[in-house]
Amino acid sequence: MHIIKDENGNAIQHGHEHGCSQEQGHSHQHCGGCQNGGNCQDETVALLTYMLQHNEHHAAELDQMAENLQKLNMDDAARMIREGVSDFQKGNMRLSLALSMVKEQLEK
Repeated sequence: MHIIKDENGNAIQHGHEHGCSQEQGHSHQHCGGCQNGGNCQDETVALLTYMLQHNEHHAAELDQMAENLQKLNMDDAARMIREGVSDFQKGNMRLSLALSMVKEQLEK
């Protein structure tokens, strides 16, 4: 269970199991708040905001990993990770634009 914040800084509880470590993959279970009478709009904005911030955090971690690899003279691997981070950041840009679109539509 996560406590995430909406665009106004209000805490929203979200039933989203997420195990994340270097040894484990990602596991996602959504609470289905929309189907269970939850506020779909608030949950959507909060979840998109959370996911964008989460992805940005992973991009920073990968960038740090590339830096560490470069210090170990593994330049090709570091370059490949940096190229992946660049692609990741393009995806984050699209997520950010989608979030802005959702917020704009909800304000109407």
